[in-house]
Amino acid sequence: MSQTILLIGAGKIGRMIASLLNDSGDYQLRIADRVPAALERIQKRIPSAETHALNADSHADLVHMMQGCTAVISALSFRENPGVARAALEAGINYFDLTEDRQTTVAVKEIANDAVPGQVFVPQCGLAPGFVTIVSKHVMEWFDEIDTIRMRVGALPQHPTNALSYNLTWSTDGLINEYCNPCEEIHAHEIKNRLPLEGLEQFTLDGNVYEAFNTSGGLGTLCETMHGQVRELNYKTIRYPGHHMLMKFLLQDLRLADRRELLKDVMEHAIPITFQDVVIVFCTVTGKRNGQFVEKSDLRKLYAQEVKGEQWSAIQLTTGAGICAVVDLVQQDQINGTGFLKQEDVPFDLFINNRFGRYYQTDSLLSEKSNFIK
Repeated sequence: MSQTILLIGAGKIGRMIASLLNDSGDYQLRIADRVPAALERIQKRIPSAETHALNADSHADLVHMMQGCTAVISALSFRENPGVARAALEAGINYFDLTEDRQTTVAVKEIANDAVPGQVFVPQCGLAPGFVTIVSKHVMEWFDEIDTIRMRVGALPQHPTNALSYNLTWSTDGLINEYCNPCEEIHAHEIKNRLPLEGLEQFTLDGNVYEAFNTSGGLGTLCETMHGQVRELNYKTIRYPGHHMLMKFLLQDLRLADRRELLKDVMEHAIPITFQDVVIVFCTVTGKRNGQFVEKSDLRKLYAQEVKGEQWSAIQLTTGAGICAVVDLVQQDQINGTGFLKQEDVPFDLFINNRFGRYYQTDSLLSEKSNFIK
C-alpha cells in the first residue's frame, strides 16, 4: 500500500521531487502551494496527485493538510520551514526540508526535541548541505585520523554568456542567503564564523579553471559533529573566474546585501534560468592512515539530463534526488530513529545504492596521494 506524502512547494525543485516520487510508484502525493499556476503545471505532469492551495503561514491549515500523511517535505523558502516543522510535530509525521539556513536548522532541531517515538526531523537534505555531507563523511571513514576536510560545490551553467558567468538554477532567496550570511568553519581546531565571499581561491579540474569562496550553510551540522576531531573543516562555493569580484561589488560596494528584496528583483529579471548546467561536488580529506599522512578526494560532475521524457537541470536532479533518497530510506525503514537526524548520519552505501540516490553515481575520482596505501 502506497504512503501519502505531503509536498509543500511546487516550484523548480518541488516539481522534480514530485516527479521522482510519483514515478517510483510507492508514494501517493498531496501537493500544496499558494500559487495556482504552479499547481496546474504540476498536475498536468502528475494527474493522480492531489493539489491544494495553501497558505503556509496558517498553522491550522498546515496541520489539517497533513492529516492522513506519513511525511511532509518542505520545498519552501527557509523562512517558512520552522512553521511547517511545528505543524509536523503536532500531526505526528516525519519532516524533511532543503534548507541551507543555519538558524532555520537550529529552530527545527529544537522542535525535534519533542518528537514522538519513531518520528524524525531531517533538515538540510538535497545537494549542499545534503549529499556533499554524506559523501564527505564517507571519505572520512577511510582514515585512522583526520586533519583537514575541504568541501567544494557549485551549480554552474555549461555555456556561460553573461559577465557573472552564472545563471539562476534554484531558489534566489537561498542563493542570496548563502552569499550574505556568516559562514561556519573549523580553524585551528576551533569553530569560527567567517564572512561570506572571503577565502577566495582558484583551482583547476579537468583542465578548467574555477574559483571558490566562502558561502553560508553548506557544512550543515558538520562543525558540531567534527569539533574536536579535525584541525580544519571548510566549505566553499565553486564559480567561474570573475564571478566573485562582481558579486562583491554588488553586495558590498553597492550594499545590496542590505537590500535583499531589491537584489532578488534585479537578479530574477536580469539573469535567466538555464536547464543546461553542471553540478560539481569536490571533497578532499587529509589525515593519517596506517601511520602515513595522505590525502583522498571524491570528485563528481553531474549534468542536466532527460528523465522519463522530460528535461531536468542538474541542480533540479541532484537536489531532488538527494532529498528523495533520504525520504525513501526513512519511509522504507532503512533508517530509523527519533527526533533530529543529521545528514552525516545517513550511510553513504545506502544512499548511493538507493533508487533515487543512484543519480549521483558517476565515474567519480577517488584518489589517494600515496603509492603505498592498499
